[in-house]
Amino acid sequence: MNHLILLFSLFLAPAFADKESQKTNQNFFSNDAIHKRLKRDWIWNQMHIEEEINASLPHHVGKITSSVRNENAKYIIEGEYANTIFKVEETSGDVYAFERLDREKKAEYELTALIIDRRNNQSLEPPSKFIIKVYDINDNAPVFVHKVFNGSVPEMSPVGTSVTKVTAVDADDPTVKGHATVMYQVIKGDEYFTVDDSGVISTTRSDLDRESQSKYEIIVQAKDVPGSSGDSSTATVIITLTDINDNFPVFKHSSFHFKVPENISVGGEVGRVKVEDIDEPQHRNTKFSFVRGDYRDTFEIVANPFTNEGIIRPKKPLDFEKVAEYRFDIEATDPTVDLRYFKSGGSRSISTVTIEVTDVDEPPVFTKLPYEFKVRENDPEIRTLGSVWAHDPDAAKRKIRFSRLKTSPNGDYIRVSDTGIIQLPKPLDREFSSSYNITVAAREILEDGRPSDRESHAQVHVIVTDENDNAPELVSPEEARVCENAAPGKVIIRISATDKDEISPRGFFKYSLATEDSNFSLAENYDNTANITVKYGQFNRELAKFHFLPVIISDNGDPELSSTNTLVISVCKCNEKGDFTFCEERAKQVGVSIQALVAIFVCIFTIIVFFAVIALLILLRKRHKKDLSSLGRNVAEIHEQLVTYDEEGGGEMDTTSYDVSVLNSVRKNGIKPEAVPSTYAQVQKPPGNITSGAGEMEMMIEVKKDEADNDRDLLPYDTLHIYGYEGAESIAESLSSLESGSSDSDIDYDFLNDWGPRFKMLAELYGSESNEDFTY
Repeated sequence: MNHLILLFSLFLAPAFADKESQKTNQNFFSNDAIHKRLKRDWIWNQMHIEEEINASLPHHVGKITSSVRNENAKYIIEGEYANTIFKVEETSGDVYAFERLDREKKAEYELTALIIDRRNNQSLEPPSKFIIKVYDINDNAPVFVHKVFNGSVPEMSPVGTSVTKVTAVDADDPTVKGHATVMYQVIKGDEYFTVDDSGVISTTRSDLDRESQSKYEIIVQAKDVPGSSGDSSTATVIITLTDINDNFPVFKHSSFHFKVPENISVGGEVGRVKVEDIDEPQHRNTKFSFVRGDYRDTFEIVANPFTNEGIIRPKKPLDFEKVAEYRFDIEATDPTVDLRYFKSGGSRSISTVTIEVTDVDEPPVFTKLPYEFKVRENDPEIRTLGSVWAHDPDAAKRKIRFSRLKTSPNGDYIRVSDTGIIQLPKPLDREFSSSYNITVAAREILEDGRPSDRESHAQVHVIVTDENDNAPELVSPEEARVCENAAPGKVIIRISATDKDEISPRGFFKYSLATEDSNFSLAENYDNTANITVKYGQFNRELAKFHFLPVIISDNGDPELSSTNTLVISVCKCNEKGDFTFCEERAKQVGVSIQALVAIFVCIFTIIVFFAVIALLILLRKRHKKDLSSLGRNVAEIHEQLVTYDEEGGGEMDTTSYDVSVLNSVRKNGIKPEAVPSTYAQVQKPPGNITSGAGEMEMMIEVKKDEADNDRDLLPYDTLHIYGYEGAESIAESLSSLESGSSDSDIDYDFLNDWGPRFKMLAELYGSESNEDFTY
């Protein structure tokens, strides 16, 4: 039909073209007569071309025609595919395709037609656009959008259950009947599944069992409608059967035997019984139960669906001395199995379990846990609270020794004897701690008297009950102030109290003033607070800037305790509105408790002792060094040196020693010096009856040596250097203080006796008590 319409259009086109040409010519001549130019029209055939034409190229597409009558007219086309795929014969206007066209790549082409004067390339007509349509032929086979499709369906599903959908696409024109129609067919696996014309795959059997086969791989074909070219394509569909709970669990063994020590913890693992459930873990709902035996209160069986096991756990402690063996039957079943798909076989499985308990050396067992005792605070008569008790559960029945492991709060407040008696070394104070917790350890005593390593613990809780032993104390939340012109009844401050003891259930605190001789009054609020108000008013700051108000607070306890507290009230200047403008600052009292004073004195004493010890150590170290220095000297150096020079030697470089015989030569010869002025000071010998001769000098030197050896406060030796003048090589002037000395010197050397032991020798030599002169 389409071809007929095309041919009809081709035949009618020339006729229409001639009529239009005649009309155009008539108009041309008419216009020429009146010198007017009319618009000319483009004339061409409707252009269509089939795809994939088998004839040789080029293929005639159509003809473009203009009403212009000009022998120099030239047809040209423009556009994306002009002069490449499509070309026009410039004189006749015939359009040709120089390539085979594929509608699936491009279904139509838009070009522009122009007619120009070949002499000057001037347009003779305005350009006009036209479209070339490509007719479709059924030349494409349907193609699947995927090479592999995946689907799933529950096992044992009814016939016709939808699994998945496949899709194939035909590239031909869907507007042409039969060109894009696709038909599906299962060519492999059709005994299990089928596919309809829309590509939906469904089951053909109701006995698909996942436990027998969990996956199916089928092949689906897609092809054109019958009568076409018959081209087709295929795709693979992988179908997975999903699991349903359609199988009961079965024990792998008819009996199970386990050994377990009696000290296994509650909830520990005794053993595992294995079952077989071929369903997937999410559908394994195995339930274990006891069918024979009276031990369901002793054990429990917990199912593990991932391992297909039942874990046996004790629900209470085992005791070898009471029960040495347990035997019972257990059943495994699954109450969630879908009975519609139930297979042949029993719905329950039974197995026998034997548990053998082995004996172990167990630690002592306390009779009750925990222990709790109550005691009144500050009760000096209570020394024993009670006792704890434990026994050996084994057949040996060993003795038990008790001890305290730890206590809270820390300290020796509660003691535990070896026999388990809880004792108080001193009364307890509830205000320090209202409760005490201790851990008591119990150990068995072996036959040789040593404690066993088996140990058990018990918690002991001691509660201290309250006694009314603390008076209430005043709590002042802010500084009390009053205007000097305050009116009577003005509330100054609301006071409250606190009590370290427990609040008495019989009532609130009671407040009162210790004296009524004041300008203040007290009014109770009956909510553990009271108001201090102005009684008369008109305070005088010149007389008193502060008022000290004694307040008595009692606690209604048994016995009733009260305390007197001083409330300091400042008298301030105020403005007309009653706002405080100036208040005197009260000097803060810094109070130090006795405990703080004791701590301060202890610290000071410790510091003093510390520094005293350090000073003593330094002194001993210096004396020790002096002893070592004394011992290190040559014995020959520890003597008294008296050096005399008639003239100085080489100055400071003269270090030659002297000969003691010079000292004795004067005494032996009995020569006295001439009465000439001496350049050396005369040395006076200490007083005493001393005879002349060499022996006396030697004796004196030995005495002085002995004193130097035994008196630690003296220098090891005395040296007296007498210089008349300095040596030649010294650049300094004379340093000698003895140069002006003479026998008639008026200097008094008695002050040397006051300088201590180190100047004893000089005091004896220069003292004024001797009348006998010795000249050396």
